[in-house]
Amino acid sequence: MRGLFRARVTGNDGGMAVRPRAPTTVPANTTVPAITAGTENTAPQANTAPSATTVLGPPGLGHGAPGPPGPGPEHCALYSPGAMFSWPELQAMASDGLLTQLYQRGYLPPGVVASPQLRARAASLAVAPAIRQRVVAGRMTAAWIYGCAAEPDRLALLVDANRRISSLRSMRGCTFHEVRLGPLDVVSMGGLMVSSPLRTAVDVALHVEQERAVPALRALLARPELGVRLRLLRLAIDASPRLPYKRAALAKLAAIRPRPGDPAAAG
Repeated sequence: MRGLFRARVTGNDGGMAVRPRAPTTVPANTTVPAITAGTENTAPQANTAPSATTVLGPPGLGHGAPGPPGPGPEHCALYSPGAMFSWPELQAMASDGLLTQLYQRGYLPPGVVASPQLRARAASLAVAPAIRQRVVAGRMTAAWIYGCAAEPDRLALLVDANRRISSLRSMRGCTFHEVRLGPLDVVSMGGLMVSSPLRTAVDVALHVEQERAVPALRALLARPELGVRLRLLRLAIDASPRLPYKRAALAKLAAIRPRPGDPAAAG
């Protein structure tokens, strides 16, 4: 990895800054090291990757809503385009097996298991920083973040009805949905706001077609750490004021039919 970069002092304020050399071919036997907590993002050091984003676990969950546990005390590095690695370089390393693409511009070292926190961080890279705190990843995007659905083609972003979304609609690669969000409907992980597991299950049942909704709902209900229970989900849907959506949602729940002993069957 030392052959990729050279550091030099270029900061106008006297600080250290790093400028990459022209991209070079990565040797086949090169391994990508993980960044650790406390590593300065100024000059390259031995066994560090300054362009990696470190996701520490377990992160705090926002607004008191239940959510999945963090990845543990170990530090997981998520690599994204930055001062040291360009996107073409990351793509080249992924082609050589040195990295694994998680979502769009987010990459993981081989062997690192994607967690909800890492998926949320990768998704956040596709959301402009200026609006990141104004939107909530929801529906099938949130189901994917929780590991219960396939990677989305477009991010489904929820915007509270009290906020204006007209300025957001021009953003590419995202679909915006104006909704009402309660204090327990949102958790924070990986630098992104995400709908809580229960709110995610309710939205999937109400707004996603049955072919995609039923497998995602099964997966959400099958994970005890998410805290979604079938009886609670039915009660939440019954409280929905939209009758047409409610009937379709209840039909999706009826198609799930949890097996005896399944955690989802517990009340």
